[in-house]
Amino acid sequence: MTEHFFRGVRAVLFDLDGTLIDSAPDLGAAADGMRLTRGMSSLPLDRYRPLAGSGARGMLYAAFGMTPEHADYAALKDEFFIAYSQCLLERTRPFDQVHEMLGLLQARGMPWGVVTNKSERFTGPITKAMPLFAAASVIISGDTTPHSKPHPAPLLEAARRMSVSPIECIYVGDDERDIRAGQAAGMRTVAARYGYLGAGANVAAWGASAEVSSPLELLNLLEVP
Repeated sequence: MTEHFFRGVRAVLFDLDGTLIDSAPDLGAAADGMRLTRGMSSLPLDRYRPLAGSGARGMLYAAFGMTPEHADYAALKDEFFIAYSQCLLERTRPFDQVHEMLGLLQARGMPWGVVTNKSERFTGPITKAMPLFAAASVIISGDTTPHSKPHPAPLLEAARRMSVSPIECIYVGDDERDIRAGQAAGMRTVAARYGYLGAGANVAAWGASAEVSSPLELLNLLEVP
């Protein structure tokens, strides 16, 4: 991969789940607990992990094969949210290299922030409890603006709060909607191949500006000041 691929970058924005933190074990545990209370067998984490980026929708599909069109979906989603709120940080950890990568960004004087579709009721407690996020310049949740990704509004709001132009930002995410949102916002985009990606994802077809297989690879894409 070409070094210093991006020029003129003044800020880096990241998706949260599947990009900076591995929350799949807690998300999966919440859904799996719902199966157990119904007398169903436990499923391995590998069944939940690929769909973790889709939150409740993904977890309920993995656990019960249920889609939002099902009559019981709304009730089970509320139950899932309660279950997840009780185990938010039991198993959730930053991905390997994330601490080092963010530290090196800061050493370069490069501000960074988070734009996630996770609602503030979950984003707030997680980012406040994990020291990793103390240095974040901005944290935008799925309900911070009237729209969530793939709409560009959350990314544009992050750029506004950081006082940078969207073209001066890159957005890093592990889902196609992250790349679509970044493109719609006029940002350059990076697909995080080490993340959840989604079941059967064709990452090359997303049209990201670049791809990385580990967090530290991102640094090779930035122009050294």
